[in-house]
Order: sequence, then C-alpha cells, then structure tokens
Amino acid sequence: MYLHLGKNTVINTKDIVGIFDMDTSTISKNTREYLKIAEKSGRVTNVSAEELPKSFAVCRGKDGIRVYISQISSQTLLKRNFNLFKEV
Repeated sequence: MYLHLGKNTVINTKDIVGIFDMDTSTISKNTREYLKIAEKSGRVTNVSAEELPKSFAVCRGKDGIRVYISQISSQTLLKRNFNLFKEV
C-alpha cells in the first residue's frame, strides 16, 4: 500500500518508520537537531507545496533514512494510513 504525502509524492507504507506532528515534536531539542542533521546530509524532501509544514514522515529507503516534510497534518496521514490497512 502507498500513502500520499503531498506534491505528487507517495511512499510505501512498509517503509514508514514514523509520522510526526511538526508543532509538538519540534519542541524537543533532539528532534530539531535530528532534522537539522538530516537536512545538511541531503536526506530531507519538502513536499509541502509552498505551504506551512504540519508534519514530517521518517521513512526507510534504498539509500537509507529519508525525511519527508508535508503540509498534511500528522492526524490526517495516520488516518489515511489506517484506512489503507482497513480496506485490505
């Protein structure tokens, strides 16, 4: 199954490590540092389509861990993910 993150980007649900709310998770210094390191190493893809980012998804890929920043809320992404498995 695949999950749409925004801006024509879909990911395989098997590759999702976690989906996080941007407002609540970036309160932590460790999370901010992780995102900064991921961005510096070129592992961040912004799919927020010029809108305010609301969530980020950490995913496994062929080239290692990748972070996708999305304008779709974490709650909506989690509901979409849950509904995908519900349909099977």
